[in-house]
Amino acid sequence: MKKGMSMRTRHYLEGYMFTLPWVIGFLAFMAVPLARSLYFSLNKLEIKTAGLQAHYIGLENFRKAFTVDVEFTPKLIGTVSGLIFNVPLILIFAMFTALLLNRSFKGRMIFRGIFFLPVIIASGTVLTKLREDGAANLPIFQQYDLASTLSTIMPMELARPLLGILESLSLSMWDSGVQILIFLAGLQSISTHLYEAAKVDGATPWEIFWKVTFPMITPMILVNTLFSIVNSFTKAGNPIMDYIMDVLFKDNDFGYGAALGWIYFLVSFVIIGIVLYLFRKSLRERG
Repeated sequence: MKKGMSMRTRHYLEGYMFTLPWVIGFLAFMAVPLARSLYFSLNKLEIKTAGLQAHYIGLENFRKAFTVDVEFTPKLIGTVSGLIFNVPLILIFAMFTALLLNRSFKGRMIFRGIFFLPVIIASGTVLTKLREDGAANLPIFQQYDLASTLSTIMPMELARPLLGILESLSLSMWDSGVQILIFLAGLQSISTHLYEAAKVDGATPWEIFWKVTFPMITPMILVNTLFSIVNSFTKAGNPIMDYIMDVLFKDNDFGYGAALGWIYFLVSFVIIGIVLYLFRKSLRERG
């Protein structure tokens, strides 16, 4: 008599079935372009009448990015530092808003739609135009000259990053619509019995949040962190993305543009890997 599949094997098969459409799509539409871009990054490409003619130069394009190009490295550092500041802001705002929208009150569906509306409206070309018009910055900081006020109570080395964070609050709110929905889904999946048991044991609302709510939505925090990182690296107005597009389509330097794209991909891959490692380590310590 044959034994059926174990529960663990079934879980593995279910996971593979969920990822299979993405794998098929990747092999059909992305694998070849990625391989060609890697090939282009190792070559000097010239436009001829017969098409692109490649001359192998090895890692010269990659060395050029860090030793010759005076614009790429500062833009890359600025993008990564902006990511470090903006992602925590987005996560905190999204979690706080989800906690409020998860409460029972009249009109909460309308408020949920309002918070998600920027995801639909303020994206792509619209977001770029809004940023050019200054809609991403709060005018109160310039009207009341908060930079001078802060400089009287703290060094400008600390005041400038603080003002930068405050000025990016509106943009962080625009970028938090999807994260709010993910946090809401996580909050609604928590059993009410856990909250009832915590209240019976005399736990305060603060203790309930840190002992019940926060551990239960930790997987959602990981998903939102990864989503926010990827969105920050690829959204409209990203200086690195704009610079790579200029190198490719204005300067027609396809080999160097491909090398910049791969450097940018590797940096984002390393950051995502660090985040995954930190989350796995924290979950392992809790377990």
